[in-house]
Amino acid sequence: MTIAAFEGLLTRPEDAGYDSGRAVWNAMVDRRPALIARCSSTADVVAALRYGRDAGLEIGVRGGGHSFLGLPVVDGGLLLDLSGLSSVQVDPVSRRARVGGGALLGALDVASQRYGLATTAGNVSHTGVGGLTLGGGVGWLARAYGLTCDNVVSYQLVTADGAVLRVSETSYPDLFWGLRGGGGSFGVVTEFEFRLYPVGTQALTVDLYYDLDDGGTALRGWRDLFAEAPRAATPVARVGRRDGRPIASIGYVWVGDVAEGRRLLPSYEAIGRPVARRVRELSYLDLQTQSDDAERHALRRYCKGHYLRSLPDAAIDAFLSRDVPGARMTLNGGAITDVPDAETAYSHRDALVEFTTGDDWTDPAEDTTRITAARTYAATLEPYTSGSYVNTFADNDPTAVRRAYTPEKLTRLHHLKSTYDPTNTFSHTPLS
Repeated sequence: MTIAAFEGLLTRPEDAGYDSGRAVWNAMVDRRPALIARCSSTADVVAALRYGRDAGLEIGVRGGGHSFLGLPVVDGGLLLDLSGLSSVQVDPVSRRARVGGGALLGALDVASQRYGLATTAGNVSHTGVGGLTLGGGVGWLARAYGLTCDNVVSYQLVTADGAVLRVSETSYPDLFWGLRGGGGSFGVVTEFEFRLYPVGTQALTVDLYYDLDDGGTALRGWRDLFAEAPRAATPVARVGRRDGRPIASIGYVWVGDVAEGRRLLPSYEAIGRPVARRVRELSYLDLQTQSDDAERHALRRYCKGHYLRSLPDAAIDAFLSRDVPGARMTLNGGAITDVPDAETAYSHRDALVEFTTGDDWTDPAEDTTRITAARTYAATLEPYTSGSYVNTFADNDPTAVRRAYTPEKLTRLHHLKSTYDPTNTFSHTPLS
């Protein structure tokens, strides 16, 4: 089998490398596309897309493969693999980065940090730049510099009919609005251009651990410090286990001058009765890789998340109500709220905190138990929530998208979809 004008790698079910080519971050996803097209250029994307449409194949697009739902992998369909489009070019003078649509966050971080620069990226380095950015993009720099999508200067986009567009604030501004948080429903982004910032190369993490019985006092004290939190700091609270015992923790992540970051420490240490502490100075690159998985395709995964506009005592009590493998709250605000809500498809800029709970495991027999436990726990916070983040969708729930976008934005997104992809070529996206 060949595809006219395609110069990348084609992999069929009988070929070596097929199983690794269809593997994604969530091992619960076990689908078998008819063909994997590993693209090496924008022209390859155009050729493969045209072939898939002419052949009547359903089409999925993979950047890093971190979708919990495994949306890019379509049984019997065409998987457009962008991993061959992974170049990162940094101009330290203009503080711009041109990033291929299949690049991973780690590549962007490494290339930018050579000059002490960075832009907002997620917290796992093998996440794809594309999926993160198109859904909004949160990370340790968001309070200082805004969401990942807020820092895109331009996109190179291949539309459903094979047109190649350069999308920016002045060129196709309707698409520019939709691509900033609206997901990958309008085409295939083969290149992103990002703003970069002089963040330096250092970071600081602070975690103070408490017995669960003292968690309420700790979380309320942590909440009281929100108003004083500098933008370089991202306050974090967690529940989980440490050395086999259930614990709560509070603290913050700081990017920049660690001596300045340490000035916040006394106000945190004065809260409650911590049973242990961990204060780490590390490089920004180490910060960005500390949550990486050694075997990233081997684990089954589930996640549930909420945004909360406020954090009342009852929500804190719900957060502390269960002994779970892991849950986290992080403070939003800062530069995220500097961007007027109407300027991007991303919603929930007014959220005070983001809550996520998740689990990973290896035995398929545990799927129901693990997923049910996460859903049950997340449901305890439902009364206090204002919406959810599209990049944490882990359920095939057609109503979930209404929690990610306001009704007005959802109407506008559907109009963009009907304009640029009227036949729903890109059907395997949250918006579709």
